[in-house]
Amino acid sequence: MTRCLLTSLGLLLLVSCGSYPKKNGFQKKAIQTSIENPYFSNEVRDYVYKASIQVYNKSFGGLFIVKKLGNNTHRLAFTTEMGNKLFDFSFENDEFSVNYILEELDKKILINILRDDFLVLLNNPVDIVNAYTKDNLHIFEAEINNRAHYYFFDNDELQKVVRTKGRKEKVSFVFSDIEGETAKQIEILHHNIKLNINLKSIK
Repeated sequence: MTRCLLTSLGLLLLVSCGSYPKKNGFQKKAIQTSIENPYFSNEVRDYVYKASIQVYNKSFGGLFIVKKLGNNTHRLAFTTEMGNKLFDFSFENDEFSVNYILEELDKKILINILRDDFLVLLNNPVDIVNAYTKDNLHIFEAEINNRAHYYFFDNDELQKVVRTKGRKEKVSFVFSDIEGETAKQIEILHHNIKLNINLKSIK
């Protein structure tokens, strides 16, 4: 009797802890090796956004500037509207560098979170491990820093990326007001900590 009960509980736990795709009713489809993330991919232009960062009980506003310098190489900075730097980061292949960060933001855990968030924005092409459909959406699963990320496309437009852990969404990257290869509005929403980033294109 005890063995049957334990077996039943184990099966119930297994079903209730299903994967994120199963929980959301995704249907598997033929896989492809990679997808394109078009945002921040043009070397000719500078990307300039009016930015607001809410971190815990503090708010920082200013300009978020991204420049693609070459294949897998980006430089990004967050400054006040008066031009004072809040942070300045570089990404080159698998290397991440902090060129400058305001002392108030200079906390290892926060730097690591920002690094991981911005890597998702800049990563292109994106290597795929699974592919799904749901309704009119095409959804592609990638592993970035050993964590599952799901890329949601509608009519060939990348509209959202979700970082998950198990069945739960941890971070959402929402792209809207899309014109060609530019998302004029970007939101990065953390669901388990008080950190949100809002970007609105001005160039």
